Amino acid sequence: MRKPSNKSWQHWNIAVTGINARVESPGPGCAVARCIREHEQFGGRVIGLGYDVLDAGLYARDFCHSGYLLPYPSAGEDALLDRIIEIHQKEGLDVIIPCLDSEIQNFIRLQDRLSLMGIRMLIPERDQFQLRAKDHLSAFCKKAGVDVPETKCVTDPSFFEYCEEEGWPYPIIVKGIFYDAQIVYNAFDAKAAFSRLVGTWGYPALVQRVIRGDEFNVSAIGDGEGGMMGTVMMRKRGLTDKGKAWAGVTVVDDAVGGVVTKIMRALKWRGPLEVEMMKGLDGNVYLIEINPRFPAWIYLSHSVGRNLPIAVLKLLAGDTDITFAPPAPGTFFIRYAQELIVRLDEFESVFVGGAITSKEDKTAVA
Repeated sequence: MRKPSNKSWQHWNIAVTGINARVESPGPGCAVARCIREHEQFGGRVIGLGYDVLDAGLYARDFCHSGYLLPYPSAGEDALLDRIIEIHQKEGLDVIIPCLDSEIQNFIRLQDRLSLMGIRMLIPERDQFQLRAKDHLSAFCKKAGVDVPETKCVTDPSFFEYCEEEGWPYPIIVKGIFYDAQIVYNAFDAKAAFSRLVGTWGYPALVQRVIRGDEFNVSAIGDGEGGMMGTVMMRKRGLTDKGKAWAGVTVVDDAVGGVVTKIMRALKWRGPLEVEMMKGLDGNVYLIEINPRFPAWIYLSHSVGRNLPIAVLKLLAGDTDITFAPPAPGTFFIRYAQELIVRLDEFESVFVGGAITSKEDKTAVA
């Protein structure tokens, strides 16, 4: 087992999960890696951790120096720990930045053991994580004094056949317990969405009323005491079929910012998070969900001088005197897809051995 590194953060080995690049719902990992790799002071290594041989970040050398497959979160924390030990022995990890909702609980359980290995993380406590869970969100919002669309847990798909009689007219939103959501307009589509979501994320599914208005997303880092730093706020300007941001623009909205402040004060969140809100046509701000990690659009933070992934590294290094550029409204992002060229031997290395390292890297072996 490796001892904790005494290197400065600029030379750390940073593992980043969630490095898929699916067009309809990309993971945040590649954007987090890009923030780190493009920072002028960073000269360390970024290691991509994926769950599928087609996760683009495994092969994208501009983002990750090397890549490794992890067991799926459903395998539990023991399987995850065994794999991280293998990777740590090869790479000498200094930091892991988890980027997917479904894996956070496993990392929370492993936090103390990983710390003994010299691996740092900036993640919430178990109670904080549970408070913002989708099935607990309404109760949390009531306590925090934040408006939220009415939400209902559903375990029986027959609900969608008579939901209008119970006061749930279409369209409604059907959500997975951990991730993913779909607006549906009839019972047939609703039951199909329910089946897909519970098949992927388990029971229950959630249904939520549709709020008409503008959607705002805010990313920040919680200090664990109710405060936050590095806030980046954007309004969605283009959506994928799953409602994910395909284009957005940075904004400053006092009403939205005030709601985020209330949420952070109530949660006492530690680490990165994303808050999704709707500003309704009635002028009220409604909390949609709280995601316990960086969003897929986090590269925008680097572009406006508020590089939040780098701020995580500095905080883990003990630097609390972090400064950010002033908020910069009017900066757009537009996501696009492009082909990543992968050699057959690179694909085989991941498919057979579960790992790939750069040929220029003489210190690690796939």
